[in-house]
Amino acid sequence: MTLHYTLEALSSLMSPINLITLVLSVFFGLIVGVLPGLTSTMAIALLTGLTYSVSAETAILSLVGVYVGAISGGVQTAILLNIPGTPASAATALDGYKIGQRGEGGLGIFVGNFSAFLGTLFGAVCVLVLSPLLSTISLKFGSWEFFLLALFGVIICGSLTSGGDSIKGWIAGALGLFVAQIGLDGINSYPRFSFGSVEMMAGLSLVPIMIGLFGFPEIVNSFKKQHIKVPTEVLDLRVKKGLSIVKGNMPTVFRSGVIGVLIGLVPGVGEDVAGWLSYWAAKVRSKKKELFGTGSYEGVIAAETGINSTIGGHIIPLLTLAIPGSTSSAVLLAAMWLHGLRPGPLMMSESPGFIYSMSLYLTASAFVMLILGLLISKFTVKVLRIDKRILMPVIFVICAVGSYVIDNKISSVYVMFIFGIIGLLMAKMKFPASPFLLGVVLGPMADTNLRRGLMLSGGSLEPLFTRPLCLILVAFILLLVLAQFNVFKKLKGRFPNKKNIAAK
Repeated sequence: MTLHYTLEALSSLMSPINLITLVLSVFFGLIVGVLPGLTSTMAIALLTGLTYSVSAETAILSLVGVYVGAISGGVQTAILLNIPGTPASAATALDGYKIGQRGEGGLGIFVGNFSAFLGTLFGAVCVLVLSPLLSTISLKFGSWEFFLLALFGVIICGSLTSGGDSIKGWIAGALGLFVAQIGLDGINSYPRFSFGSVEMMAGLSLVPIMIGLFGFPEIVNSFKKQHIKVPTEVLDLRVKKGLSIVKGNMPTVFRSGVIGVLIGLVPGVGEDVAGWLSYWAAKVRSKKKELFGTGSYEGVIAAETGINSTIGGHIIPLLTLAIPGSTSSAVLLAAMWLHGLRPGPLMMSESPGFIYSMSLYLTASAFVMLILGLLISKFTVKVLRIDKRILMPVIFVICAVGSYVIDNKISSVYVMFIFGIIGLLMAKMKFPASPFLLGVVLGPMADTNLRRGLMLSGGSLEPLFTRPLCLILVAFILLLVLAQFNVFKKLKGRFPNKKNIAAK
């Protein structure tokens, strides 16, 4: 039966119209991912209207292709310009940009693209194998678990500082949490910190904040630095060396793939959180922790694998429970309904072959994304040869346009300016921008779920210590805090070492 469904899906995929559609869709997604301000949600929404008159198979194939391309495309600008094309790529930029500045932009893009390819493949396999098994896990998460998951992400901020100053990372993360509270609250729609402004009541969009924090300081600093010409030979993709780097980090690939899929299973937690968690896990487990933040290929591999494996994780609850894991998958769910498909508990009995089709669509999109991504990078990598004093004014215009089109408001451009200045001040005071952005991402989830949990429990914190999943998350948070203060190393130093005793 499995072979029958697989051959049926493969036959549909190999039709000329579907192959052409897939290539064009992935290419469009990559362009959206490269351009700062444009998101996968926007790309899927734009394309959904154009698929109304085509068959359901062709429509879903094109939307999956756009999804994969848009999520993976952000690696290009993250490495070359330190301006993440998508919010998820901010984790990649931590080490990716340093790799590009080192003169290894082509190699960095190859490693990032190939890691994204492996992450998408891992997610595709999980869609096929784990859909019936793991989809129920996400239903066990209640308000308290979501709050602790967000708190866990904020605590991770202490590990995202290259200098090892956990306090500065936590402060930056807390400031991001505060910024996320601006606008209408998620429970009663009461305006907070809006000062009577209708624009601020709508809240601050994530993309303009991201562009401001990462793009604006880079634009300003480019006029201070003397242009360094990157040697032509180091811009090559160097496929053999790139494959060797990825091969040497396969445990990181597998770990990040698992994290990405598990994060995707939890509704409301996006690709950006998976990227940060994968990066943090790689840094904790790495034998070369000191290289993270200075141009570590392992950091890029972890972030890109985690980000892209989340796509498969989002699709699992989408197909089996009709619960979208992110805004992008929510638009994809709407498109499925538009074309007469009914994701949910009955899909395994009504359309058992569709899960095989989705897994195959993801796999095919991954291969096309890898090929097109590498072809595009042969041109995008050449921006490293351009004097930044010439390039950055053009990038500035793109950033301003990207901030505007996210919600068609001039106020979003002002937000970009304001957070650009904040980004400059943070850089001057040695505060990392990445934890700040992570705080903004996790803020709504932490606030809404904490308040909802308190309302359900009558103001009691007891569920934090009585629910099994909560206890596990609390234990992880405590261990992480103790580890970041080097408590375990200090305790270890108090006990005599067996080797030292033997030597004596």
